[in-house]
Amino acid sequence: MTSAAPLPDAAPTNWVDRWAPARLRPWLKLGRFDRPAGIWLLMLPGWQGIALAGAMQDDTPDLWLLILFFLGSALMRAAGCAYNDIVDRDIDAKVARTAGRPLASGQISVKQAWAFVVGCSLVSLLILLSLPPLCWALGVASLGLVAAYPFMKRITWWPQAWLGLTFNWGALMGFAAAAGALGLPGFLLYAAGVFWTLGYDTIYAIQDLEDDALAGVKSSARRLGAGAPRAVLGFYLASLALVAAAGWTAGLGAPFWGLAAAYGALLIVQARRVRTDDPALALRLFKSNSAAGLLLAAAVAAGAY
Repeated sequence: MTSAAPLPDAAPTNWVDRWAPARLRPWLKLGRFDRPAGIWLLMLPGWQGIALAGAMQDDTPDLWLLILFFLGSALMRAAGCAYNDIVDRDIDAKVARTAGRPLASGQISVKQAWAFVVGCSLVSLLILLSLPPLCWALGVASLGLVAAYPFMKRITWWPQAWLGLTFNWGALMGFAAAAGALGLPGFLLYAAGVFWTLGYDTIYAIQDLEDDALAGVKSSARRLGAGAPRAVLGFYLASLALVAAAGWTAGLGAPFWGLAAAYGALLIVQARRVRTDDPALALRLFKSNSAAGLLLAAAVAAGAY
C-alpha cells in the first residue's frame, strides 16, 4: 500500500488523500490527520472540562481556551500516534489494517518519525506554557501515561482502560485552565470519560480481533469475546452515572439533564448495535463517538442556564 491509497480505517474521500500534496501525505498520515475522529476524541474531554468550569461560574466556555485545546489536541494526538507507530512498527506490519501506515510500510524512517514527534511536542509545549501553571504540572504528569500506552497491549488485556486514563486527561486540564483549580466535578467528569473511552475503544478493537490474536496483541475486545457488547453497555452506563454525578455536584441546571440523557441514549444505541463479527459496523459506531462527546460538551455548557 502506498501513500496514494487511503488507509483502511480512513474515509475514502478524506482530505489528505484527495487534496494534500503527495510528499506531505505520509507525514499527515503518520499524525493521523486523515482520520480526524481521534483529534475530536482527545479534544472533547478538554472542551467538556472548560465548559464545566464555566458553567459552575454561570458563564459560557472561554473561546480562547477552546481554540488552544483544539490546537494542542491536534498536535499532541499527532505526536502520540507517531510515537505509538515507532513502538509498534513491527506489530503494525503484521496487521492488515495497519500494514500500510507510513512507518510499517517504510515510507518514513524511524529517525524521521522521531523528528516529527519532537516538532509536534515543542509546539504543544508553547501552547501549554500559555495556560495557568497548574496546567503545566498536569501536562508533565500526563507524559507518563502517554509514554506507557503503546506497551500496554503487550502486558495487559486492558490497554483500552489505559487509553481512557490518557485520552481524558484533558478534562482535568480544561477544568483547571478555566477554574484555576481542580475540584470534585472535574474528577467525576474525568472518570466518566475513562469509562466512555473504555467502551468506544473496545468497539474499535473489534476490527482487529483475528489479526491481534495472530500477532499476540492483547485487547479488551479479545478478553471479553462474545461478551464485548454487554461489557460495552456496562462501561457506557458507568460513564452516564458519573456524568450525572458531575452535573449534580456542579449544580448544573435543567438543560444539562436533557442533553445528558440524549448523550446516554446515543451510547446505549451503540452498545445495542455492536457485533463482534462485523468490523465495518464497529468502525462506524466508533466514529459516532465524536458526536456523542460534542453533545456532552454542549450539555455541560448548557448547564449554566
